[in-house]
Amino acid sequence: MKLTLIPFLAVLAAGPALADNFDEIKLQAGQALFEKECRRCHAVGSQDPSYGPPLENVVGRAAGSVVDYDYSIALEASGIVWTPAALRAWLEDNDGFMPGTKMRHVGIEDRTVQDFILFYLTSISDVAGNKAISD
Repeated sequence: MKLTLIPFLAVLAAGPALADNFDEIKLQAGQALFEKECRRCHAVGSQDPSYGPPLENVVGRAAGSVVDYDYSIALEASGIVWTPAALRAWLEDNDGFMPGTKMRHVGIEDRTVQDFILFYLTSISDVAGNKAISD
């Protein structure tokens, strides 16, 4: 009986460390997917050149609000805030979510890929604890 409890207790003791490892893995995957899917047009910070607006602090930011970026009228007048749910809808089908935007169609339909990108965007945003926010 004691022998079967040892592996279970080891897993329980490692719980916080495993959670930290999972967050690090999600962060790395999210950053890699951001680089692959988003970076061609978006930088993280305003100090880096990019075609689109920088995405640092995008989670919780009002759409169309980066100073000196020439947004489409549709996005600027939308009144939406970039919540994880709004960003997910944008990632999946920005043309359907916001007709009239000047951004090319994104079309990231895989929810796992969306989750990783959202985890990364949350990590570079000023939100409580910089933890991924659920929809």
